[in-house]
Amino acid sequence: MAELLHGAVPETFPRWLLRHALARGGQPAMREKDLGIWQSWTWQQVSDEVRALACGLSELGFKRGDNLAIVGDNRPRMYMMMTAVQCLGGVPLPLYQDAVADELLFVLLDADVRFLFVEDQEQVDKVLEILPQIPDLRRLFYDNPRGMRHYTQPFIHDVRELLAMGRLHDANHPDLLDGEIALGAGDDVSVMLYTSGTTGRPKGVRLTHRAFISAALGGADFDRLTADEEILSYLPMAWVGDHLFSFAQALVTGFTINCPESAETVMSDMREIGPTYYFAPPRVFENLLTQVMIRMEDASAIKQQMFHLFMAVARRCGAEILDGRPVPLGDRLLYALGKVLVYGPLKNVLGMSRIRVAYTAGAAIGPDLFRFYRSIGINLKQLYGQTETCAYVCLQPDGQIRFDSVGKPAPGVEVKIADNGEILVKGPMLLQEYYKRPDATAEAINAEGYFMTGDAGLFDDDGHLKIIDRAKDVGKLANGAMYAPNYIENKLKFFQYIKEAVVFGAGRERVCAFINIDLGAVGNWAERRGIAYSGYTDLAAKAEVYALIQGCLEQVNRELVAEGALADSQIHRFLILHKELDPDDDELTRTRKVRRNFVAEKYAVLIDALYSDKRSQFIETTVKFEDGRQGKVSADLAIQEAKTFAEGGKATR
Repeated sequence: MAELLHGAVPETFPRWLLRHALARGGQPAMREKDLGIWQSWTWQQVSDEVRALACGLSELGFKRGDNLAIVGDNRPRMYMMMTAVQCLGGVPLPLYQDAVADELLFVLLDADVRFLFVEDQEQVDKVLEILPQIPDLRRLFYDNPRGMRHYTQPFIHDVRELLAMGRLHDANHPDLLDGEIALGAGDDVSVMLYTSGTTGRPKGVRLTHRAFISAALGGADFDRLTADEEILSYLPMAWVGDHLFSFAQALVTGFTINCPESAETVMSDMREIGPTYYFAPPRVFENLLTQVMIRMEDASAIKQQMFHLFMAVARRCGAEILDGRPVPLGDRLLYALGKVLVYGPLKNVLGMSRIRVAYTAGAAIGPDLFRFYRSIGINLKQLYGQTETCAYVCLQPDGQIRFDSVGKPAPGVEVKIADNGEILVKGPMLLQEYYKRPDATAEAINAEGYFMTGDAGLFDDDGHLKIIDRAKDVGKLANGAMYAPNYIENKLKFFQYIKEAVVFGAGRERVCAFINIDLGAVGNWAERRGIAYSGYTDLAAKAEVYALIQGCLEQVNRELVAEGALADSQIHRFLILHKELDPDDDELTRTRKVRRNFVAEKYAVLIDALYSDKRSQFIETTVKFEDGRQGKVSADLAIQEAKTFAEGGKATR
């Protein structure tokens, strides 16, 4: 016991759990909101439940090296199951809870899954739909018993049966689990996470205890994280960011994770918890800002004037005040008043009043969006990483925040730029291998041991890394000018009216764009102007909406003029898609990254129309509904010109 408490850094996550159970057994490790009430588990309770789960799995034949898939929302028992699997030397495999049955089938077959733990009846039904195709599945456990009374298949078990079985097994074999935990080593695989599959089939990334523990400890030391932090665990458990922040860092620091009641209650639950440490991809920060702007548009004229007045002050000096830089006294006084009247109430509405450190990653965030949050006093920073690097490559040091960079190499990480501009990284946080894909592993790690990220970037004079785009996506226009589609798309998505954008231009004489409007923001805008509409397709086709979006595009074009190398990437023509890009239609990944090649192929007729003289184009598209049915959506899409600009801001057409 003393060795666990005061010995060397534990090599595996089960040993970290045992250390916290000894050191802070009565402190809260996890909370979950259920039926409107926050339920808590102490570190000792978590340790006891993990032990029972592990012993139950052992009784049912789960062995070292086996993979166990986990499907569901963020729930304490889902995180406990991960550690229970690791206790036995197995590998937990979290999957996206909104994945359709066919997506689950691919991973379950690819990963040779025999044991599966799901949240509820919805996930059980998905598995039963594909059951004839997964003959190796031996046990299916579920957490929420609601609706499961009449499921009598012998391989389906309530997880409470597993817990009871495990406690009995542990009583009869008290030394078995301790022996299994002792066999664990830092180089054992601790988790398998599947890539998003933007360019092909997802790959299983096998990451060791040592890799994730080094990333978790490095990040915790960098941001001075302690056991007193509170974090809201709401992002998909299958995403590497959640695994780093809500699992790995929680286990090495001892802070508390809080699971919301549902996706719909995240904002209210966040206000109740008041997290001190927060992580979200750019799309979440984009959506929050969109909601703020919608509310302000509905506010009284006085409130709108006050908001815009103090936001102008915040843009001028808020980020500098947060970084401790010198600011004129007049601005400091105005900012202090704005803190009372605007910034403080705004942070409270967002649930961010207590945040000490906030991170975003997963995609590039627009500089304007980044500045907005920092300007109102939220210490938002960017990190850079990938699934294969435990989401740990670069971090932004406090006081050295730059809107156009992702910071400096994280502690213990080596980063260099290849001759072709690709970012190469090396360190203890790298993947062990791609599951059953030695060819892909060999392609990803070069002879010097560097992981080839596939991203293009450069270092500035102070050693901060700037991400330009995916290396394969960075190209040239027909005139030889640089073309970086993701950079342009992120500038477009800063506007609350634009939910998604896909631009085209590689090898062509000009850049054109598909736009998805944000139904909530544009719908609110239309209603206040008396514009009637029947749904997304109808609203997207309105001439007034086209004019609104054209204004956004032309503002981006003005900004691109000042970007030097990207000045030629201004958008010449655009259309507003008749449907939202959707993961269920394979147009986006589950992390909402555009499958660019798939979209280009699916909507080739629209791209051809953009690059012709056509003013409109008819299209009919097959869509999938939530209940599995298919239908068709058709529309005659208008194609519109956007103004482009020369240096100095003069319109060229």
